[in-house]
Amino acid sequence: MDNYKKVLVAVDFSEYGIEVALKAKHLAEQFNAQLSVLHVLDNIPMPDTPYGTIISLKKDDLTDQLLEAEKNRLKEICDQLNIDPTNRWLVWGEPQHEITQLATQEKIDLIVVGSHGRHGLAVLMGSTAKGVLYHADCDVLAVHLPD
Repeated sequence: MDNYKKVLVAVDFSEYGIEVALKAKHLAEQFNAQLSVLHVLDNIPMPDTPYGTIISLKKDDLTDQLLEAEKNRLKEICDQLNIDPTNRWLVWGEPQHEITQLATQEKIDLIVVGSHGRHGLAVLMGSTAKGVLYHADCDVLAVHLPD
């Protein structure tokens, strides 16, 4: 087995998100691999029109404020991890799809995601980590997070 050369960590902004990112950084350092960070915006309203997506330029627009807050949170995490700006990704979409698509596009060897130990109905409905595991073309490490 070859060493990992490119590691992608998918971060959310939960209280445990930084722990997942730090584990990914540690793994990347052990393998002397490039570390990239991705955050998928799936909870900010994205206006849609027949001509494509429009992001309002009005300073008082709530969506714009939410987007700026997400950008700042990602920047803080990436700065803390010393991630090169060219290896930072902020995209809109469905998390499992965007994570696996970026991993394929960037020829990622290992995806690191956080995973909550789900029980009952949540197991049947699935999770981002489970979706990434089943659809990724590379190895996936799920970091167990407390419920």
